[in-house]
Amino acid sequence: MPCRAFASSLAATIFFAAISPTSASAAAPASPAAAAPSYADLADLAVAAPLVARVQVRETARLKPEQAPGLAPGMARVLVKAKTRAVLTGEPQGESIRYLADVPLDPKGKLPKLDKREMLVFARSVAGRPGELQLVAPDAQVAWDAGLETRVRAILTELVAPGAAPRVTGVREALHVPGNLVGEGETQIFLATASGDPVSLTVLRRPGAAPTWGVAFGEIVDQAARPPRPETLAWYRLACFLPAALPAAANLASDARARAIAAEDYRLVRRELGACPRTRAQR
Repeated sequence: MPCRAFASSLAATIFFAAISPTSASAAAPASPAAAAPSYADLADLAVAAPLVARVQVRETARLKPEQAPGLAPGMARVLVKAKTRAVLTGEPQGESIRYLADVPLDPKGKLPKLDKREMLVFARSVAGRPGELQLVAPDAQVAWDAGLETRVRAILTELVAPGAAPRVTGVREALHVPGNLVGEGETQIFLATASGDPVSLTVLRRPGAAPTWGVAFGEIVDQAARPPRPETLAWYRLACFLPAALPAAANLASDARARAIAAEDYRLVRRELGACPRTRAQR
């Protein structure tokens, strides 16, 4: 089917369903040819997507500017017709699927050639419209390769595992309790989560030794807990969503020294978790 006919037959049926207030953001999506997505980039998309699929682009048609509200400069919104190659998670949508995506124009202002390229798409189905998808973000179409798929499958597996780390929304309270010896003490930090599931951080201080810390997912505050491994779901929940500093209102210690140690221990945790790098444009 010619691109013009393809666009006219589908734009009316999927345009309003596929562009939500979130997906019509003015943020500039990352290019499929850009640097490889970070763990946080992929986790952000995987957490939001009921459906993740590997597809091969068959045909694209560029929408007119008036059909693409909120489009960032240097970008084009395209209607994509693709063939499903594999479904990583979610309900199968059939062999042929359609969706809208924002892609960067080349230096000459032209649409890059996407036909026959394989992509991973992070999406949700459109109710009542079989084969039509809504991407969870304008840039939720990522150039596929085997290594990328392996990384995404690992994230998806962790998300559905029993006892998976819940989404952290903040710090509920923190308390430092001094020990009997000089330089001894314990700081417990209790986190707020979207699900209400308990998550706690424990920092232990021993005389003559560097402080150690760990995270516990569950009711039991475990002094044997350890820090999460980098680029795991537990690490992502903490490194990417904990506030940069301990909120003063959450620090329950009564004396100034205990409050200062609790704040210092929190800084230790944030420092050892490290940064949460993202390459996607953030909204």
